[in-house]
Amino acid sequence: MLVLPASEAFAAGVLKLGSRGAEVTQLQQELMNRGYFTHWRTTGYFGTITRSAVIRFQRDNGLLVDGIVGPQTRAALFGAKTMTSRSSISQKDRDNIYWLARIIHAEAQGEPYKGQVAVGNVIMNRVASPDFPSSIYGVIFQYTNGIPQFSPVADGTIYNTPSASCMKAAEEAYWGSKPVGDALFFFNPQKASGSWIVKSRQYVTTIGNHAFYR
Repeated sequence: MLVLPASEAFAAGVLKLGSRGAEVTQLQQELMNRGYFTHWRTTGYFGTITRSAVIRFQRDNGLLVDGIVGPQTRAALFGAKTMTSRSSISQKDRDNIYWLARIIHAEAQGEPYKGQVAVGNVIMNRVASPDFPSSIYGVIFQYTNGIPQFSPVADGTIYNTPSASCMKAAEEAYWGSKPVGDALFFFNPQKASGSWIVKSRQYVTTIGNHAFYR
C-alpha cells in the first residue's frame, strides 16, 4: 500500500461525520491497517463506525479527541514513512522488522495500536542495552536459567503470522518511535504478578492491558 505524506493525504481538508469519497476510503484503510476500523470493508462514507475508529486512534495517540480528522490527526496517521515507502531498505532490516512484528503480534494482538508500538519499543530498547542481546532475534529468544524471557517463545505463538497492524507497529518501533521511552520491561497484571519488576523497576505507564517499567 502506498502511504502519502501528510501534506499530500486528504488534500481536500478536514474529514468528519458525513464526508464521502476516496479520501475517506484511504482513511478507513489506514485505520484498518492499524486495527481501529473493524468494519469488514472500506465504504468511502464517514459514518459512526469511522468516527468511533478515529476517536479510539486519537485517544491512544494523545490527540484531541473529537472524531474529526484535521491536521494533527492526519499527521499522526500519515506523517511517518512506512516500510513500503523505503525503497533502499535492506533485507536485514526487513527480517528484523518481521521478527519484531512477530513478537508484537504474539504479545500484543488485540491491544491498542500505541500499545503494540510500545512492545516494539521495549524490544528495541533491549537491543540497545548492554544488559540484553544485541539483536532483535537474540532479545526475543533470550533464555534466563532455562526459561525464555517471552512466553510466546515457550508456547510457539512467536511463529504466528503477524497482523497488518502489528507489522506497521513494528516498522514504527524499528525506525525510532518511543511511546514508552526507555522502558525495558512490560507485563499484563491480569495474567502475571510481575512482582520482581514492580519491586525493582520504575513504573513508566500503562497502555491497554500492559504495564511498562524502565
